This record gives sequence, structure tokens and C-alpha cells, in this order.
Amino acid sequence: MALRSISRRFGSRVLSYRSSSVASLHSHATSFGFQQVKEEEKSKLVGNVFTNVASSYDIMNDVMSGGLHRLWKERLVGKLSPFAGMKHLDVAGGTGDVAFRIFDAVNSVKRRALRKVDEDSLEETQIYVCDINPNMLNVGKQRAAERGLGDNKSLVWVEGDAEALSFDDNSMDGYTIAFGIRNVTHIEKALAEAYRVLKRGGRFLCLELSHVDIPVFKDVYDLYSFKVIPNLGELIAGDRESYQYLVESVRRFPPQEKFATMIADAGFEKVEYENLVGGVVAIHSAIKL
Repeated sequence: MALRSISRRFGSRVLSYRSSSVASLHSHATSFGFQQVKEEEKSKLVGNVFTNVASSYDIMNDVMSGGLHRLWKERLVGKLSPFAGMKHLDVAGGTGDVAFRIFDAVNSVKRRALRKVDEDSLEETQIYVCDINPNMLNVGKQRAAERGLGDNKSLVWVEGDAEALSFDDNSMDGYTIAFGIRNVTHIEKALAEAYRVLKRGGRFLCLELSHVDIPVFKDVYDLYSFKVIPNLGELIAGDRESYQYLVESVRRFPPQEKFATMIADAGFEKVEYENLVGGVVAIHSAIKL
């Protein structure tokens, strides 16, 4: 699955944003793909993209990645090490793909037997699926119903903004965001919110399309991204423009090491990242101590 796996550590850092208001934070995410847009316009434009692609989102993920996104998400959840009774927040997870994997991991018979988990602990598990787009959440709720989980109290669907979460300080054991953080307007605000809602010892995990660092493979990947993916979007989803944006947004996202530094600057410690498939995707992880 992985051509190369890289893990790097960054030294412990104090909260650099405590001395100033989170509202004053700025990022370079004032772009919509390769277009420059006003900050107040970006969330609406991104919202339109995901409204357009919601119904075909998971199918397109399978087609674009050759099904590899499933393995990447399994890797993400494996790093999380879910446990019964945990309070977990999955941001930008509207279709439930990551949340269902966390739910399955918590409820797996093997894990329950190894850890001697009682039914009360399982019932206390809360997995919050937070997404700013109601259409994506509706897809997730429908998928939950199809899995017989429509009324399951462990899965909680919340419409919300990654930059202004409605959850209490120090309330979550884990935080995941998969293929979502590059779409926020201010990455630093989203990271600050992740830090705020996590408990001490809580785990932050981000799975994101990233930057390929193998020269020949990079050329092939660029060709596939700009020539093939938009055409697939038009053919399968009837929407070339949205997938053109998604490709461009990856190129505007900070490189792996820069993003790791941003996570550390938000106050997290033990910041690491792992490249998968030569950097096509990266999983960044950190802990709030």
C-alpha cells in the first residue's frame, strides 16, 4: 500500500495562540483551488462543491483512489486505537465513513473479549459526526439506517463548523478529520478548535491528500490528477468543476512538514506524520498533553 513511510517528531511546544485571540488567526487558505477569493466567500463556495458531490462522494472516492481510501481510513482508525466508552469527534465526516469504522472497532467481538468490555461501557460510547454540509450528513444518516444503526445512540450527527465547534472544552478523547481540513478557510482556527475540545491525553489524527515527493511518480500523479480526475467527475458525478477544485485544493494545501509545524504551533505535542503511497496522502497525528 505504501511506497514509503515517513515518521518525524517535533519538539514539544507551548500554546503559541494563547496570547492572542483565535479570531485574529490567519492562514493562507484564502484560495478556492487556484482562484483567489475573499475569506467570507470561501465557505460558501466549498459548501456548494460538497452539496453537488454529496450523493456520489463515496463512489468517486472508490474510483479516484482505486479503493485505496478504504485502507487509508483503516490505517487512520488503527492509529486512533478506539476504546469502549470513548467520546470521539469526527469532523468533516458527514458520510460516516470514518465514524462507522470507529464504531465497528469499538464493538468488535475480538476487542471486547481481549479488553473484557461490559455492555454499559459500549452504551456510553459517543461518536460525534460533525459536518458543515447538511447534504453530506444526510448521506451519512441514510448509510447508518442501511446498516441498521439509524437509531443507535452511539452515533450522533451534528451540523457544525470546524472553525467554531459547539462542543465543550476538554470533552473529547479523540478527534479525526479525513480529507476535510484543506477545505476550511483558516486551518489554524480548525487546529485551535481541535486542541480546545480534546481532553488532556486526547489524540488528534488527520488524513489528508498531500504532496508527492518522488520525482517520476509526481509527474504521473499530476497528470492523473489534472487530466483524469476532472473527467471522471464529469463522467460519474456529472460535475467536472467540483473535482477540478478538489484537485487544485490539494496543491494549495501546506506540505507535510509545514502542516506538522502548524499542528505543533496549535499546542499539540508528539507530532508525527506518515506518508502513504509516496505522499499521495499523509496521516498526521499528535497528542494534547
